[in-house]
Amino acid sequence: MAYDETLAARMRAALADRDDVSERKMFGGLCFMVAGHMACGTHGEEIMVRVGPTAHADALARPHARPMDFTGRPMKGFVFVGVEGIESDEDLAAWVGDGVAHATSLPPK
Repeated sequence: MAYDETLAARMRAALADRDDVSERKMFGGLCFMVAGHMACGTHGEEIMVRVGPTAHADALARPHARPMDFTGRPMKGFVFVGVEGIESDEDLAAWVGDGVAHATSLPPK
């Protein structure tokens, strides 16, 4: 699955103030790694966010979020966010921030 280049550019802009970001093609999209840990990424026109197991239920309660499921088995701690949930740069930045918060809470790699 190809990813949306415009969405990837918006995500790069949301991460622009960090110097510990790298990109990696994963899950059929483009993932953004923060401090060596996956934080978020593109998946078609949607995003995936690694929120962690403790924030998973709260993330799913937000509009336009659903479990991240590639194989029929949802991945705990990861969510997909639909296009409607990331239309504004502020909404996108909030989700990206959630991914960054989780990634930076993990032990250094």
